[in-house]
Amino acid sequence: MQPLYADDHRPGNSPFNPETEMNAANKDLSAQIDALREILMGHDIIRTVVESAVQLRLSNWYLGAGCIAQTVWNNLSGNAPSSHIQDLDFVYFDCEDLSENGENLVSERVNRLFNGSPIPFDVKNQARVHLWYESYFGYPIQQYNSLEEAISSWPTTATSIGVASRQGRFSVYAPYGLHDLFGMIVRPNKVQITEEIYMCKAKRWKKCWPQLTIIPW
Repeated sequence: MQPLYADDHRPGNSPFNPETEMNAANKDLSAQIDALREILMGHDIIRTVVESAVQLRLSNWYLGAGCIAQTVWNNLSGNAPSSHIQDLDFVYFDCEDLSENGENLVSERVNRLFNGSPIPFDVKNQARVHLWYESYFGYPIQQYNSLEEAISSWPTTATSIGVASRQGRFSVYAPYGLHDLFGMIVRPNKVQITEEIYMCKAKRWKKCWPQLTIIPW
């Protein structure tokens, strides 16, 4: 699946319309992308990252996973934009440098650019995840062939998402669509994770966002 683009040009150039976002679960994909953009551009930290990460000169990157889904859930729940968000998942893909040191250097650049962010960054080169995955999760995985393949393997359909700015346009990669995200549905993505990993996340999220519907494994 190719990245999806908003219809107009630059992030944050439309007025925020909360009623649009509240009804987005029942809208078509184009309207959902517009709603997603409006919600995320209303989050000062995420807006800054999406608009300014181009300065890092990375060939391929996304801000994704929990911080995106949870910003939407906060909006739909009436919470402050950053409520319960533990970190900002900044991912990129560099198969030419699989070293931990290379990843650390990119992390330093990200943190230097966004110095002062109240939410910490978790910066990962998705091309090297297979090198440490087994030691962390207990089972091996194959090397990802692309950043999009990595996002497509993330634990739930709603959090399998990345956003970025591509040539000044708001870009979304959401291989499972946006219905579960706006419907506040936590559904397992069984491409890679285990039931234990899924249930641990689902239980923690349910405590933070009671309105979530948890789909059994």
